[in-house]
Amino acid sequence: MSDAEQALRKGIGLWGVISLGLGTAVGVSIFSAVSPATALAGPGMLLSVVIAALPMYLIAVSYAYLGSADPVSGASFVWPSRYLHPTLGFFIAWMRIIANMGAMVVLALVLVRYVSMLVPLPVKPTMFAVLLLALLANLVGVGVAARAQTAMVAALILLFGLFVIWGGATVSEPARLEPFLPKGLHGALAAAPLLMGLFFGIEAATEAGGEVANSRRNIPVGIAVAIGSATVLYVAVAFVALTVLGPEALAGSEAPILDTAKRFMGPLAVPVIVLAAIAAIGTSLNSIFTMFSRSLFAMAEAGVLPRFIARVHPRSHVPHMALFTVFGIGCVGLLMPMELTFLFLAVNIPNLVKYGSICLSAARVAHGHPQLHEGAGFRPARATMITLGIAGAICAIGLIALGLEADWRPYVLLLVWGSLGAVWYFVRRRP
Repeated sequence: MSDAEQALRKGIGLWGVISLGLGTAVGVSIFSAVSPATALAGPGMLLSVVIAALPMYLIAVSYAYLGSADPVSGASFVWPSRYLHPTLGFFIAWMRIIANMGAMVVLALVLVRYVSMLVPLPVKPTMFAVLLLALLANLVGVGVAARAQTAMVAALILLFGLFVIWGGATVSEPARLEPFLPKGLHGALAAAPLLMGLFFGIEAATEAGGEVANSRRNIPVGIAVAIGSATVLYVAVAFVALTVLGPEALAGSEAPILDTAKRFMGPLAVPVIVLAAIAAIGTSLNSIFTMFSRSLFAMAEAGVLPRFIARVHPRSHVPHMALFTVFGIGCVGLLMPMELTFLFLAVNIPNLVKYGSICLSAARVAHGHPQLHEGAGFRPARATMITLGIAGAICAIGLIALGLEADWRPYVLLLVWGSLGAVWYFVRRRP
């Protein structure tokens, strides 16, 4: 472990691991993906949620395994670099610069749109202010950022719990779920890719693995609790939306959660759902600053980014220059087109490449690093871990291919960005 890594404070406990994962995953998608999924599957969208979760369960096993065997900060760069190839590790982290830029823009944009339902706000200046708030929360210290994350996740669970209990107890009509599969199993399968984004980021705390206390236990337990909680939350919210609005009305809604809430909350619907959106999106944005800064920190430590980015503040013990870099990248992202389909694919494609590489890294560790395997807090049988790692990588590759049908432009953007990364990487490696 380097001196810089040793300077990082272990300020993230079990609840911090859970809240980073759950808070990152429960973001924009829950407010937008329910309608198009219902249009494809009808009430079978509930089954689609479970189907969409299955690849992430496979991928989560690899993260839990590596997080308990080799906890590091900047895991998405470090693990592929160590266990596959340093060049591959660089390119995965390099492509995720675009992904994280797009994610920050999406989250800030949607957050401003929801808050504007209560108070009209200028879009770009408010997005800048949102990014600044996330920066300040993380500069104070990872413990403070983790506690803020836990508080926001608690508020999120409370608000969605109110939505589920109130709607389920007063106006829910389970008969609306019949027929359950009006378009057959094919419809439920077709809707599943739209819902994959519900689970992206569930592994968030592994990016700050070097700052997780008792990481060999807390990382696998935290990931398991986070992905299980997210699945229950999504199914419960979708069940209420379906049984309150009905599949036809839900499929045609542009604001499905808000339209559902209006049926039983009346005038309270807008403030309650706006607060839920603020909590959901705020937790995701806070997690991105924590995760992305650790990835940039690890890249600078390895010498593939300027060394000053790896500086750790002597008092707060956070990688402050990496955090400022994240903020700068987010500000540049404000110049990107504000088109959500384009932005979602620019975010998801590099994340899926990352997931595939982590799964292959886990398979490689299980196969060729017996000491790490034996020291892992979460340790499936070696043959089982190899099989699960390869299966997770295959799932990620398949989902990348599916995205081409939606929009080819993000693929071109990422190809150009990757070419620039190749130039940067080989120039940096020259003596």
